[in-house]
Amino acid sequence: MDVGRLSPDDAAALHAILQALEPSLTAKQRGGTAALLTWEELYEPLSPPQRAFLDAFRALKAASLGATAHFFGEPSAPPDLVPVGPQEIVKEGVAKPLDPQYLPREALSAYQRMMDAMEADLGTRLRVESGYRSPAYQLYLFLFYLPKHGDSITETNRFVALPGHSEHGYPPRQAVDFINEAGINGEDHPEEFEALPEYRWLEEHAARFGFALSYPRGNPHGTAFEPWHWHFEGEKE
Repeated sequence: MDVGRLSPDDAAALHAILQALEPSLTAKQRGGTAALLTWEELYEPLSPPQRAFLDAFRALKAASLGATAHFFGEPSAPPDLVPVGPQEIVKEGVAKPLDPQYLPREALSAYQRMMDAMEADLGTRLRVESGYRSPAYQLYLFLFYLPKHGDSITETNRFVALPGHSEHGYPPRQAVDFINEAGINGEDHPEEFEALPEYRWLEEHAARFGFALSYPRGNPHGTAFEPWHWHFEGEKE
């Protein structure tokens, strides 16, 4: 498999896999359980050759793509997860619910205390746009975004981690992607999130609650700057 750019045959195989997965993933997204996707649920709609195609991606390591991201491994069972929310954002005066998210209990408690402090200072809170993601769901997201990055595995890996390499699937270093109440998440324009008073507040206060920015500018991991992406390390004594 060419990690620089998928061959036409591999790109066609990927397209067919995404089509095969669409009904089941759409149902789980609507049901609010997509982030908890198991390997069995991911593989079930696929043919044996398609499952082998996924196996090839699961075998990839970030180091082979020129990145230095940590390999956290794949937990055999999900942690003590609790739902976040319900949550909503308000864009142009219209309320929009966010997809259900889950965090380990300790991380959720620290997040809530941090948001209480932010609201006391700024009068606003950040929402959790993405919390825990199972390794299977992480692989689905990697495949989903691959065509959006020119079918390049190397380029996609700068923006979406491979399963086993994502803080979203590693509760001891649980990732949280933030979005503000107006729907600014920085995904397409990081500078928009970076300019928020909420981001500046996090820079000053997040460490007190056990959160740290995962991918600052010029980080050594080969990952793009992600001002919305923080992780929970545990509150300091």
